[in-house]
Amino acid sequence: MVMLIAGNWKMNGLAADAAEQVRALADGIGRAGGAELLICPPATLIPIMARALEEAGIRDRVALGGQDCHIAEKGAHTGDISAWMLKDIGCSHVIVGHSERRIDHGEDDDLIRAKAEAALEAGLVAIVCIGETEAQRQAEETELVLSHQLRGSMPSGATRENAVIAYEPVWAIGTGHTPTAEDVAHVHRHIRTVAEDFFPDDLRILYGGSVKPDNAGALLAVDGVDGALVGGASLKAEDFLAIAAAAKV
Repeated sequence: MVMLIAGNWKMNGLAADAAEQVRALADGIGRAGGAELLICPPATLIPIMARALEEAGIRDRVALGGQDCHIAEKGAHTGDISAWMLKDIGCSHVIVGHSERRIDHGEDDDLIRAKAEAALEAGLVAIVCIGETEAQRQAEETELVLSHQLRGSMPSGATRENAVIAYEPVWAIGTGHTPTAEDVAHVHRHIRTVAEDFFPDDLRILYGGSVKPDNAGALLAVDGVDGALVGGASLKAEDFLAIAAAAKV
């Protein structure tokens, strides 16, 4: 199975940064091995990166995705971007349901599912994020929370080709803390068991949350982990490629 290594740049990067990172990716692309690479930069940088990747001759090696999308194809939604717009500017994927959207913008499972379904309708692969908070973890509610988010957030009609699950424990995002390999294996088994109840395909499950070059090998070697959703470490091509190099193919 080819692993997916996805980078979420969040609200970081200007045009010069995008050009610099594409040059660095092109110089070191051989280090990525056979891993599938995806970068989700801010929407302002997607056309710039698409053009730079094409000029660098690595557009076929690095896919582009959005960080969020609206449920509608178009309309009076100031400041939003639709899945169809992302598709139009060269995206193949979109992240929905990231904890920062759930928490900062109050997005619930119903809205996230609607966004994921819009992504599928537009021909994008929906990367649906789920994860428990520190309080929920301490209350031993991890499995309950993840089951609820899965059932509520995943789009109908999800298949291995059009949907990916990303498990990101909220308490590990950007904190430098990561669960143990045993914890990750246990949670991914639970997610897969729940997903198998209502989806015929064996969906890919990524791990996210403080993935770095020094822990990527251990995390990506865990049974049931099909890749990584990388945050801060994806902002530097060297670190992103090092994580990709750690992926088993």
